[in-house]
Amino acid sequence: MADQPTIFVLNGPNLNLLGTREPEIYGTDTLDDIAGRLDDRARAAGASIDFRQSNHEGHLIDWLHEAQAVGAKAVLLNAAGFTHTSVAILDAIKAITVPVFEVHLSDPHKRESFRHLSYVGMAAKAVFAGHGAKSYELALDVALQL
Repeated sequence: MADQPTIFVLNGPNLNLLGTREPEIYGTDTLDDIAGRLDDRARAAGASIDFRQSNHEGHLIDWLHEAQAVGAKAVLLNAAGFTHTSVAILDAIKAITVPVFEVHLSDPHKRESFRHLSYVGMAAKAVFAGHGAKSYELALDVALQL
């Protein structure tokens, strides 16, 4: 429905392997499992989800710009490894007015030291990390309240 608020859920590199990639860190839920739960939760609140994944940094940047262009209510962004390396994604977040929420399955601060720096977090409205797939649901609940 065109008048429903839309929340973009953008996922970065290697998240297409969820469910099989290091399940002791990331859990056994697949990205499709997470998308299904978010879609159900958003529909119940009268919103819709635009759920995407790419292993390419430029796609994430283009999608952040698109979220602005189409008037998305919010963006949930799991930039994965780009979180710790991409000034370009930081600049894209700063260039839009749509609120961006940083999402992580694991807690980067409890992992390798190179994961402690978050360029995404420098511009995100809030960070949801360390709750497994539930991190997405927690972020969605806050975004739905905007």
